[in-house]
Amino acid sequence: MKRHWIIFIILVLELLFCGNGFAQGEAERTVRKSILSGSWYPGNRTSLKQQIQRLLRSVPVQKKQGRLLSLVVPHAGYMYSGQVAAYAYKLIEGMDWKRIVIIGPSHRAPFPGISVNIQKAYETPFGLVPVDQEFGRRLINSSPDIRFIPYVHAIEHSIEIQIPFLQSVLKGIRIVPVLMGQQDLNTCTILSNQLRRLISINDSKTLIIASSDLSHYHDYKTAKRMDAIFMDDLKRLDVESLILHLKTGRCEACGGGPVITAILFSKSRGANLVTILKSANSGDVTGNMGSVVGYCAAGIWIRD
Repeated sequence: MKRHWIIFIILVLELLFCGNGFAQGEAERTVRKSILSGSWYPGNRTSLKQQIQRLLRSVPVQKKQGRLLSLVVPHAGYMYSGQVAAYAYKLIEGMDWKRIVIIGPSHRAPFPGISVNIQKAYETPFGLVPVDQEFGRRLINSSPDIRFIPYVHAIEHSIEIQIPFLQSVLKGIRIVPVLMGQQDLNTCTILSNQLRRLISINDSKTLIIASSDLSHYHDYKTAKRMDAIFMDDLKRLDVESLILHLKTGRCEACGGGPVITAILFSKSRGANLVTILKSANSGDVTGNMGSVVGYCAAGIWIRD
């Protein structure tokens, strides 16, 4: 019954958006405007460039471990998680990626299944990043559980927060923005299977980014313990254990579904190594140890 109500609400909202110029065909010709500029990161191009360059300069050179398939990156404001995220983006700086599939959770709008944004571009103070609309349409057409729901992308931060970093370290990329309204194993499996089907096994130009923060609003010691459990499961590429620990509350990740999807996809390609590039929490930044949010940056590889 609850699922039926959710579907009904989604349909009503889609009708409202279509009645106000957000029909899918028209949305495909529009640009997704920034909702974070000036708050979660600087709205001024120069200030944003300076902040990201400062964060990247603080990261030591990252050693390549083989063939990189996926990244796990946090999605809080740059003040809080930017330094952790910089470890992931320093790793891929200057590399020859062409398509970046960014998978994030939908924080504010529940919906069944998966939504792929096929607007023509995302805008930040650095300018426009084109969306790989052709790939997005193929992904949508691959499963009835995958659609384009414009309004859920309009209000979600977990994808946008990655884009200024990507613009700073890579050139000539297209993005595939994917939001998960459900994060159960079945939904993760559907998405990972369709990505595996659409991305050639020899494709070395497509990177998966799973956008997720970790524990939320625990004291510093508890958060460190919970985040260690998450990272241990991630390092072992152990989907079953991670699902169990997320379900029982032994660890937390608002983007657990995107991370599990990245693991499933990467394992299907032969991944056998995870490196934790950096972990921290908001208490390390603010000094407030009573209620923190956890972050980690990680790479999923096929080891040489």
